[in-house]
Amino acid sequence: LQLSLSRVQEPRAQTAMTVPRVSNNVPEDGVCGVTVKDVPANDFITAYAAHLKRTGKMELPKWSDLVKTAKFKELAPYDPDWYYVRAAAIARRVYLRGDVGVGAMRKIYGGSQRRGTIKEKFSTSGGSIPRHIFHQLEAMKIIEKSDSSKGGRRITETGQRDLDSIAGQIKQAQEE
Repeated sequence: LQLSLSRVQEPRAQTAMTVPRVSNNVPEDGVCGVTVKDVPANDFITAYAAHLKRTGKMELPKWSDLVKTAKFKELAPYDPDWYYVRAAAIARRVYLRGDVGVGAMRKIYGGSQRRGTIKEKFSTSGGSIPRHIFHQLEAMKIIEKSDSSKGGRRITETGQRDLDSIAGQIKQAQEE
């Protein structure tokens, strides 16, 4: 075997002047926009739930104070604003993942079903709550039906702008 030493490259000389790459979207102070990924989930969900309640565009269904969220639950939620919190959490999940539907939300909000002396097993949550929230978020133009073969819902441009503005307000409040 003969080794070819002709392929060994010498290190390139460093140029004296390096030009930083500048985007047109970066403001003059150098701080880029804040997204939902930049703030803690709990802070974002509570702030966006308060925003949904304050705007009044999302109305509570008549059954919201009576319904259980899953078949393995014994009681309805104690929080009177649980519907807004669930809607905010679903909107955040669609923002982060995209192409999620009712079945995915049933799995996300599922849990273990106790069956007495028999071994516990996983059980999905109800589907009417995420379906109703999807319909209301679509009416508000926050999410839309996805065109992919997978189906589900995805975030719209106006929805992304709204969610990012709420995240920016949270980040600004944390810095102060």
